Amino acid sequence: MNRWNERYAGEEFLFGTAPNAFLVAQRARLPQHGKALAVADGEGRNGVWLAEQGLDVLAVDASDVGLAKSRRLAAERNVSMAWELADLSNWNFGRERFDVIAAIFIQFADPALRTRLFAGMVAALKPGGVLLLEGYRPEQLGYGTGGPSEVANLYTEAMLREAFAELTIEHLAAYDAAIHEGNGHHGMSALIDLVARKPD
Repeated sequence: MNRWNERYAGEEFLFGTAPNAFLVAQRARLPQHGKALAVADGEGRNGVWLAEQGLDVLAVDASDVGLAKSRRLAAERNVSMAWELADLSNWNFGRERFDVIAAIFIQFADPALRTRLFAGMVAALKPGGVLLLEGYRPEQLGYGTGGPSEVANLYTEAMLREAFAELTIEHLAAYDAAIHEGNGHHGMSALIDLVARKPD
């Protein structure tokens, strides 16, 4: 993943150090204790925030540069968590391992990889576990304020309903809003949020 190492190079945090606003808004849905997976967590802003909420966090990413910055951020915030350098195209998510899975803007994945990632996340959730996912909709290409340039990598409501049919969808919203996450995501954006829970 040399492309991501290049993007994460330098002292600045590409997407900032503040957690994603959608993720923060879901604080009340988090268990007080438990295991959390931060998928493609990059420089750590979301995984570190989950650790600050008292969760036992595993952050997985393909960029060693990003994970090094995540470790630095965790040290600055005085939280402990675990990190794993992995290619998500062949990473084993395992079964019923996590109480929380956060997948925030993981739209590097083309449709084939996305299918594998989504299936892996469903399998890895414990019964009663919650998936928190945010991404861009196809309309994002018109804004050009972040995200992939390939429309196939973007999300629609119908796609997410189908992909996560095994889960109970508690919240699914498509909307436009201005976001400010470092230089990587900045400006008016076409967003879609999903909160889904694995049945007990």
